[in-house]
Amino acid sequence: MKVEETRREKDVMVHRVCIVAMDQVIPYDLTLAYEVFGRLRDDRGKPFYDVRVCAEAARVDAGAFGLVVPFGLEVLTRARTVIVPGIENPLAPRSKTILRALQRAHRRGARIASICSGAFVLAEAGLLDGRRATTHWLCADHLASRYPQVKVDPNVLYVDEGEIVTSAGASAGMDMCLHLVRRDLGQAVATHAARLAVAPVNREGGQAQFIRRDPPRSSGSLAPHLEWIAAHLAKPLTVARMATQAGMSERSFARHFREQIGTTPMQWLLNARIRRAQELLESSTAYVDQIAAACGFQSSVTFRSSFRRIAGVSPADYRRRFNDAQTSDAPGLKGSVLGAAVGAA
Repeated sequence: MKVEETRREKDVMVHRVCIVAMDQVIPYDLTLAYEVFGRLRDDRGKPFYDVRVCAEAARVDAGAFGLVVPFGLEVLTRARTVIVPGIENPLAPRSKTILRALQRAHRRGARIASICSGAFVLAEAGLLDGRRATTHWLCADHLASRYPQVKVDPNVLYVDEGEIVTSAGASAGMDMCLHLVRRDLGQAVATHAARLAVAPVNREGGQAQFIRRDPPRSSGSLAPHLEWIAAHLAKPLTVARMATQAGMSERSFARHFREQIGTTPMQWLLNARIRRAQELLESSTAYVDQIAAACGFQSSVTFRSSFRRIAGVSPADYRRRFNDAQTSDAPGLKGSVLGAAVGAA
């Protein structure tokens, strides 16, 4: 009886985190959540969290290997936080038993969180209806189209809706878990957890900086004109000039553009210029002002503002993340890349 009472006391005192393992689970998502919550101890060595990996069946197919899971879904009845890791095929049918278990946990007041494509499981369970949510940017459009009642934001690292929290892919799951630790135990413990994981406790920008925003293309009558625009990004293009090049009136050009491309000529032009700027920031050591001019921005202030709005970070931060040559001496690269960009225009 004493042992049973001790177990009950532990369940009351320690925040139980249950990680739900499903077939096709992404192992990285599962283990990062386990590591963040499972390693935290107080000054006396007592764990802050009681972390349990659970599944519908004892064995789970994790792709390259199998998992033997120690707990069944019954542990969710005592969970204060439930983590749903990503799955390889988010569009595959999900177990009704797991969906019902998540619904019951939510009704009981547990906090439900997903990593990467785990958001599809929460959406299928109806837990994201009417809420903001995110997932890996590669499958954000699928989440939005499959579950139109969900307000999908593909640009952020995670979305905290209180009792429902969703995160983007891979390392964004780490950001979310550290955020949950901060909610539960404060900044100092979250900072310690980040140090243990050798990760930043707060990351600037969202996943917008990782999205490759290739401007949409057309196989219709505007296809050659899009190529002409892309080759003249450095020029001060207007709708009137683009329409003249296409041999159309401005109104007709704008109408055909929206019908074939799905956006306005100026929005397409802006995205194409930002995409070109990303390429130059990644591959050259040119000054930001030079890149702005090479991409057709009349003002470096406008360029920086537009870049941050679309990419989620400043041009300088983007370069620090994605340009391996930024600290090397490459004077020839600066001239050749920009020369090609301006010359093509």
